[in-house]
Amino acid sequence: MMPKLVLFDCDGTLVDSQQMIVATMTEAFAKVGHAPPERAGVLSIIGLSLPEAIGRLGPGLDTVSVGLVADAYRDTYQAMRFRLAETAPLYPGALDALRALAAHDDVLLGVVTGKSRRGLDAILETHGLAGTFSVLRTADDGPSKPHPFMVVDAVAALGGDVARTVVVGDTGYDMLMARAAGALALGVTWGYNSRDQLVEAGAQALANDFSEVPGLAMGLLDRKE
Repeated sequence: MMPKLVLFDCDGTLVDSQQMIVATMTEAFAKVGHAPPERAGVLSIIGLSLPEAIGRLGPGLDTVSVGLVADAYRDTYQAMRFRLAETAPLYPGALDALRALAAHDDVLLGVVTGKSRRGLDAILETHGLAGTFSVLRTADDGPSKPHPFMVVDAVAALGGDVARTVVVGDTGYDMLMARAAGALALGVTWGYNSRDQLVEAGAQALANDFSEVPGLAMGLLDRKE
C-alpha cells in the first residue's frame, strides 16, 4: 500500500527557534563587520536556505561576503548547540501530535527544512526525535524553498505520491513549496507568518494549536482517497 506522508517544516513549526536564529544571525553579521539586520527582517526569512536568507537580509553584500556571514552563522550556531533546548524548544503539543500521526499504519513522517543537515540533526537529537522521521530533506540537499525539490525528493525516497502528501509549515514559503510540488498544504498559525500570508500562499487548512494537526492532516489526506 502506498503510504500517506506528512512532511513538517522545522523552525516555527516544530520548534520555536526565533530567539536562537535572531541572536545567531545578529552575531554572524557583526563578526564579519556588517550592521546586523532588524529582528523583523530575520523572522521574515526563516525557512529559506542560509545563503539566500543572508542575501535578502544584506542586499548589498557580494557573494564572498554572503559566504563569510554564512560561515560565521554556522560557527556561532555550533557554539550555541548546548543551549538548543532553551533557545529552540518544541512547541507545546508537538510530541503528542507526532505520536498520533505515527500511530497510523499507513502514515510516514518527514522533515523538509531550510536548515542545514547538521543544524537539523542537532535539533532532533536535543529533543529526542532522531528516530521519529522516515525522511529528512534540508538546505544541503537541493534548492531553497519555495522550490518544490525537497517535497518531491522526499516523496520519491519513500515511494509515495505527492497527491497523498501534506506539508505542515508556518510560512508562505512552506505553502508555496507544497502547492508547487502538487502536495497538500497545512498552515500553522503559531509560527512566523500571519494567517493571511499562509492563506495567500495556498494553505488549504490552518491549525491554531498542535492538537489540531493530526485531524486536519488526515482530513486533507482522506479527501484524496
